[in-house]
Amino acid sequence: MQMNVSGKLVLAAGMMMLAGCEFVDHTGEIGYPVDNVAIDSVARMLSYLPLEREHLLEVHEAVSSSSGNGYDEEYTMRDLFESPGSGVGDDEEVKSMRTRAYARPLRELIREHLCATRAGDTISGEDYLQRQMSSDVQIYWPYSENWDGETMPVITFDPENGAEANIGYRIVETPDGGKTCQVVEVDEERAENVPVWIVNRNDDSRFTSLEMLRKKDPEWGNGGGSIVVGAPAESGASDVRTLVLKDFMMRRNYDSWFAGASEFFIKCGKVEDFKASTEAELKLYSPQISDFMVVVRRNQVLKRLPFDVVLVSQWTEQNESIAFMMTEDDGGTRTEWKCSAVVKYNSKSFGFEVSLPFNTRDDIVWRGQLAGPYLEKYDGKTSRFGDVELTFQFQ
Repeated sequence: MQMNVSGKLVLAAGMMMLAGCEFVDHTGEIGYPVDNVAIDSVARMLSYLPLEREHLLEVHEAVSSSSGNGYDEEYTMRDLFESPGSGVGDDEEVKSMRTRAYARPLRELIREHLCATRAGDTISGEDYLQRQMSSDVQIYWPYSENWDGETMPVITFDPENGAEANIGYRIVETPDGGKTCQVVEVDEERAENVPVWIVNRNDDSRFTSLEMLRKKDPEWGNGGGSIVVGAPAESGASDVRTLVLKDFMMRRNYDSWFAGASEFFIKCGKVEDFKASTEAELKLYSPQISDFMVVVRRNQVLKRLPFDVVLVSQWTEQNESIAFMMTEDDGGTRTEWKCSAVVKYNSKSFGFEVSLPFNTRDDIVWRGQLAGPYLEKYDGKTSRFGDVELTFQFQ
């Protein structure tokens, strides 16, 4: 099965764009959904475009930037239209510089195509364009670091049913200089060896990654900054230590490869700088919660990733246990897990209820109490928590 993409037809569509959207008869062509943005339709649309190397470079730069900012190898439709070549997490200065770098970015090809193919439809090309821009649709490029800088991508989409293979559109050049789109089967093995663009839905850009926290606040995770802060302990500096999550290793991928990386949320409820001599003071105290996101890409499975993130900035003999939870994000409604934490003060033990939020469809990798004696015994040693390995260390 082949779908021919005519170079002459594309050129004509581009010329008509200069004069505005004119009516063109496209009877029999594949249409696009009216009520929403379907990812299979976006994948077909991308396969029709007269892609050149500059467009591949644009997508590659964007996914590389997202990855460098602690997100997946992704290029959101919002960034594609508003700031070509920019990744999730890029600041305005970077976005402005990237936008100026592309003379004819991918968004122009999409505009021209939609203007030509949706003329006369119930939803105009511009309206459909706006829907794409405001949607959660994105281009995901797994194993993008393997790209040779030349090979055209196979374009596919997330079937959203957990399948490990799907149809894809392979763009090849014909002897006359045109392009032909061949329908092929795509699986993860193919994506490791040839460039594959997957149209799927973004689920991590609304969160702040660990890398972005550190970029915005260089002291974050090192015992200072605006996230983890503790007052000086009265017992003396020699009695105070810092509990750190030293490193992290994912033993398996948690989602279908079409869906992309695994997004872990690590939450720690602890008691720091506790002082209470009366029942009234006890009621006023609230445990602290550390909460951050870690994106582990598919090529990082079974690789030990250094973190050095502070969980408890001032661990003293007061602390008997902390509440700890790891989830892999899958959405759903907001709920919470209630756990207890214990602290000593003036030879008395006080218990607190700690509420750690998560979503109902999240995979709970591990949750429970980490007791002080356990952390002491396995200080600096790697332990397994579900399908994740963690190393806690006192510093």
